[in-house]
Amino acid sequence: MTRVAFIGLGNMGGGMAANQAKAGREVMAFDLSATALDKAAAAGCARAPSAAEAVKDADAVITMLPAGPHVRQVYAEQILPNAPRSALLIDSSTIDVESARAVAAEAKAAGFRFADAPVSGGTAAADAGSLAFMVGCDEADFAEVEAMIAPMSRATIRAGDHGAGQAAKICNNMVLGISMIGVCEAFALAEKLGLEGERFFEIASKSSGQCWSLTSYCPFPGPVPAAPSNRNYEGGFATAMMLKDLKLAQEAAAKAGAATPLGATAEGLYALFDRLGGGSKDFSAILEMLRGNAPSRA
Repeated sequence: MTRVAFIGLGNMGGGMAANQAKAGREVMAFDLSATALDKAAAAGCARAPSAAEAVKDADAVITMLPAGPHVRQVYAEQILPNAPRSALLIDSSTIDVESARAVAAEAKAAGFRFADAPVSGGTAAADAGSLAFMVGCDEADFAEVEAMIAPMSRATIRAGDHGAGQAAKICNNMVLGISMIGVCEAFALAEKLGLEGERFFEIASKSSGQCWSLTSYCPFPGPVPAAPSNRNYEGGFATAMMLKDLKLAQEAAAKAGAATPLGATAEGLYALFDRLGGGSKDFSAILEMLRGNAPSRA
């Protein structure tokens, strides 16, 4: 039986680890949160007392951590010193490209195979095993990475060498953040002009305004039943996480000398929404700010 160490069981990692267990793999799970560990255990994972213990005897190690410093620390202090050199290391966190490449270099120097493999799809896809993975790894390792990711994935694409997965992720999420603001602005304007939201959705979804932010993740309640807008914007992809990704995109743009004026504007708008109290709400809740409403915490 394939033994998988899964480190980081938050909103995304919990569902991902559960799908590894559903696939018949032995999952040794670890998180600093006892509640997260309880949920993982209920989903068929085994509890590990520490990250170091989780990775011992692992065939693969998958990490899903909050930010670059966490990834660097966990790999340097817990994973690289304790995992068998035969283990395949996969980091699915969304972090800066520089950190991804630094961890990859440390892992390779220690004799490991490593891939940065951030994801797209949100918590619903994490639970359903239908995430899209963007992978940065040595070409020779990709087939094994793809097979290890399979229980969690609907699409796995090699973006390039180490760091390319993270580059693809931050560019993709910049598109997402910008497009959601455009959709929300359009709904806010439609309301001011006396056009019903449902009618605007019906028209735009069949016209040139059609996009993922509109038809798969509609910020207006009703037209897309699975969207967080129908749950008071709870769950989904938190504004604070979108803001984090947009900051990563802006940092990368500054280092690369790339012009991203809409990305910068989007970062500023989500930062304002976050300061107003919307950080824990799904990022599509920025519609409320554009309507002139304070974020609802109910």
